[in-house]
Amino acid sequence: MTKIVSWNVNSIRVRLPHLIELSKNVKPDVIMLQETKSTDDNFPNDEIERLGYKIIKKGQKSYNGVAILSKLEMELLTDHLPGDNNDEQARYLEVIIKDKIPFQVASIYLPNGNPIDTDKFPYKLDWMRRLKKHVKKKIEEHETIIFGGDYNIIPSSEDAIDINKWKNDALHHPESIKLYREIVNQGLSDILRVFNSKSYEFTYWDYSRGSWEKDNGLRIDHFLASPSAVDRISDCQIEKKFRGLERPSDHVPIWFDIK
Repeated sequence: MTKIVSWNVNSIRVRLPHLIELSKNVKPDVIMLQETKSTDDNFPNDEIERLGYKIIKKGQKSYNGVAILSKLEMELLTDHLPGDNNDEQARYLEVIIKDKIPFQVASIYLPNGNPIDTDKFPYKLDWMRRLKKHVKKKIEEHETIIFGGDYNIIPSSEDAIDINKWKNDALHHPESIKLYREIVNQGLSDILRVFNSKSYEFTYWDYSRGSWEKDNGLRIDHFLASPSAVDRISDCQIEKKFRGLERPSDHVPIWFDIK
């Protein structure tokens, strides 16, 4: 069994002690990171390599940033989402994991899109259209692939305490949700929902307004798996305790096991 984690760390250097704890206690074979907020030059390579991981990363100063850490051999497939060669934001990283039966993973940091009356919202929607097209290609090629990460999408009323508060937010705007469903309905499965049907299971709690203390969170971090990947997955869980650590990320790790 191979364990894969996805985690928006909200700064890899700040959260490095938590990453070390994740490595020792959860024991993932592969870690997909988002919002590393690090250039490739100041990424903590030495500390992470001492944990036994190889590193593929795409950095950006102060913002965004994605990385994949693996104890297994891996090979980079692409460090950008196809469809716009002018998009320089570090939001997508796709590799093949050379397990006994290889499979692919993509670390995704989908744009937030707020405020919706700025150019950030059209950028989010365009990014999602590009993702939809890329997913279609992967499905048609029968790839075993899991798209994991921070989607900045609240899929349903079960993923927020009061979904009505988010109707005019880019995270649950009708246009965002329509595109998200179109992406999923091409043949992907929401892996947490396959293994956990409970409502109000969250992956993100805002730093303000006592969100963590009140458990007023959101589920915006997802694993979406192709049909051939779903057949090999046996569990998926959220590591909620990481939100209660000192100086935590506002997101927590989520993981799955693949045969």
